[in-house]
Amino acid sequence: MNWRNILIMSLIAIISASMSIAVYHHYNTKSIELAIRSIKNQISNNQNFERKTSLENSLKTGQYVPDLVFASKISTPAVVYIEGQGIEDSKSFFAEKAFSTGSGVIISPDGYIVTNNHVIEKATNLKVLLNDNREYSARIIGNDANTDLALIKIEDSGLPYLEFGDSDSSNVGEWVLAVGNPFKLQSTVTAGIISAKARNINILNTQQYRIESFIQTDAAVNPGNSGGALVNTSGELIGINTAIMTYTGRYEGYSFSVPANLVKKVITDLKDFGTVQRGLLGVTIENVDDQKSKYYGLTRVAGVFISNTSKDGAADIAGLKAEDIILSINSNIVNNVSELQEIIGTMRPGMEIAVGFWRDKKELKTKAILKNQINSTELIATRKDPVLMKYGFEVRDLSEAENQMLKVKGVKVINIHRNSVIAKTNMAPDYIITTVNNKPIGNVNELIDAIEKAESKVLFNGIYEQYTGYYPYSFFK
Repeated sequence: MNWRNILIMSLIAIISASMSIAVYHHYNTKSIELAIRSIKNQISNNQNFERKTSLENSLKTGQYVPDLVFASKISTPAVVYIEGQGIEDSKSFFAEKAFSTGSGVIISPDGYIVTNNHVIEKATNLKVLLNDNREYSARIIGNDANTDLALIKIEDSGLPYLEFGDSDSSNVGEWVLAVGNPFKLQSTVTAGIISAKARNINILNTQQYRIESFIQTDAAVNPGNSGGALVNTSGELIGINTAIMTYTGRYEGYSFSVPANLVKKVITDLKDFGTVQRGLLGVTIENVDDQKSKYYGLTRVAGVFISNTSKDGAADIAGLKAEDIILSINSNIVNNVSELQEIIGTMRPGMEIAVGFWRDKKELKTKAILKNQINSTELIATRKDPVLMKYGFEVRDLSEAENQMLKVKGVKVINIHRNSVIAKTNMAPDYIITTVNNKPIGNVNELIDAIEKAESKVLFNGIYEQYTGYYPYSFFK
């Protein structure tokens, strides 16, 4: 090889290297700008000053490269330890104290925290410990057993928090961190990759409207990490760590998280309404297996088989029927039941969706308007006014459809707190209060007014939808 060829090859190498450096610098600069913006969004002027200064100095000196260290520094201050104390029902003479512990994720600077329902469901008193050892009392805003999620709140401002990422855009093979705060050890970080999406592991089988579409990861999650954060390399919250699959009770390589997009919808509903506004398609469904795929002439083994539809439900009105196979929702391909549940789970009653389905070896389309549990499109809020909390129950107005069907006016009891005044009357959820001290009531405001005006004894009368006759309950103020 003569000197001219060597010179040409050297010039080509120099130009290629320069171009690579320029491309890297462009994308790295953009990533750094996003990182700085995220930091500024998350940290108030007076919070975590040392962390902010350290990160910004590393950016200025060119030492920063987006990696797991950055995601760890962003996420650990926002993950908290939660301890709940309650009274466990016992057949013995003495009541037993019950303790539950877990993790939680601060999602706003004013102290809203998302965690698992199983962490707080039996608690009457909640304590929250931050990564910097500040301690708070917390109150429950709402909980949802169908997704095993709960929203609690502490009172403060300028708190470190995590921003939601888009869990739909996360990919199998992507690096993630599982961040928890178990056993008061402060934040513990483990790393892994996303192993699978839309996993159903049958841990919520007792819930009628359960949604199981977990992100599976091999990041180590152990007892005490429930309710912690699953974050991507940008430090964004893409899941709430909920369960492990194990035969020993210890971590064995399979961890499961509720996807952030579903979390965001559930906790928004809990914050705005006190209950989850669940949109329902009104179908009984199962996965398509190889046998069904061949029998119905599908080109691949995927989709959701409809075995039955609810009369006058969303699917029934849209023209869907048994043996149809759902292939897509709003142009998003649906491969299995878990994916369908996750998509519908992010929607509210009254929303219109486009359904692609398979019938008679043809792909067809229709539109459906989702309904709620009482087969209407209304959004119904649960009331948790102070006077209701004082006596230990949560209620809501009856919908127009319920008024017409039951031919009564009144207020429906949604939840009764353990060991509360109302619980001691032996009232059960779904009780419909029609009168207070023999005075008819038609909504929650009238119920509260009647309770407050009662001098000493409060007498409820009402019905249960599934039983005949009227049932009275009373208590003293």
